[in-house]
Amino acid sequence: MFTPEALAAVEARIAAACARAGRPRHDVGLIAVSKTFPVSDIVAAQAAGQVDFGENRGQDLRDKAAVITDVRWHYIGALQVNKAKYVAPVAYRVHALESLEQAEALARRAPARLQALLAVNVGEEPQKSGVFPAEALDLARALTAQGAVDLVGLMCIPPATETPEQAAPYFATLAQLAAEGRRVGLPLVELSMGMSADYEVAIAHGATWVRVGSALFGGR
Repeated sequence: MFTPEALAAVEARIAAACARAGRPRHDVGLIAVSKTFPVSDIVAAQAAGQVDFGENRGQDLRDKAAVITDVRWHYIGALQVNKAKYVAPVAYRVHALESLEQAEALARRAPARLQALLAVNVGEEPQKSGVFPAEALDLARALTAQGAVDLVGLMCIPPATETPEQAAPYFATLAQLAAEGRRVGLPLVELSMGMSADYEVAIAHGATWVRVGSALFGGR
């Protein structure tokens, strides 16, 4: 269950992590990962000042967006092409793009230009979606050339680690990829990385969006 105190605690930790990294607080956006949680929790978080929310299922995003307005909806899950019809009309941003086909499907259904981030499987885990790091910039070039959506950055979910600090190399990999892309003219300015257990480490490595669920809403 969401509480304003939980949001205040997360906000304080984000601010402290930004200060340690020498970054202004406004550099980092907080996405409240509301997947599986009821509308009542989202309404409570909205009332407490939270603006950005994340969902990972197309139908859930569609249904919640029909009820809750004046927020920004981020689609943060793997996208099936046939579910683009649920996502594109309401998403502020799509954080897990993986193919040209997905980009085309989103563009056909979006009411305006849609911004997206490319999902990178930084741990090269076979059970996870996302492109491997060695393939990421080639696909980023292809997506930019295609022009169906506005590619604005990269996202990742690192492998599970025993401590938050062990996720640091994976965040560094994503940040390095984005920097390499920018050097060759790709618009990879945003980094969506870091969740409840490790978002402070992600901020230290340049995260511009952190996706926090359990620290705000409790266990699922």
